Amino acid sequence: ELRLQMRVEISNLHAELGNTMIYVTHDQVEAMTMADKIVVMRDGVVEQVGAPLDVFDRPENLFVAGFIGSPAMNFISGRIEADGFTADGGQGLPLAAAPDGSVGKPVIYGIRPEHLDLSDDGVPVDVVSVEPMGSETQVVARLGGQDLVCVFRERVAASPGDAIKVLPDVRFMHLFGQQTERRLV
Repeated sequence: ELRLQMRVEISNLHAELGNTMIYVTHDQVEAMTMADKIVVMRDGVVEQVGAPLDVFDRPENLFVAGFIGSPAMNFISGRIEADGFTADGGQGLPLAAAPDGSVGKPVIYGIRPEHLDLSDDGVPVDVVSVEPMGSETQVVARLGGQDLVCVFRERVAASPGDAIKVLPDVRFMHLFGQQTERRLV
């Protein structure tokens, strides 16, 4: 509660003074809620600069994608095939688009937990844990040996060991190069 009050006070002070302020934090909630511009750094190197929602929506690399957002973005290793993305475990996931010349190339599929929906048309996953949180339900599932964190706005009637089907919203999926870790799509 004190941190929230402090964020409000600093934001009000910034608006009142109208001066440029530099605020250094490791707390991404503070960065997202207080900043006009975020500079994400790793080991003293600038990884990305941009407006908070731009950095969230279009992370330039795996580090930024995994750092911004809570819970963190899911990363699924696999390959681009002619008909979509195939995870290392063999499961197919839908793609919005694949970069030219990428068929057969190893990539990392990124999808945020809140961009997964329960759907009869989805990909089957095995439930590992279910955490009801009132307004949302967090489910950890396994997709071909890779963990997948899902955040659903509805209640989920599933238990560990059950199978459910999830469908990524392709408008919000990302592809990263496995070697470069840079965003491709």
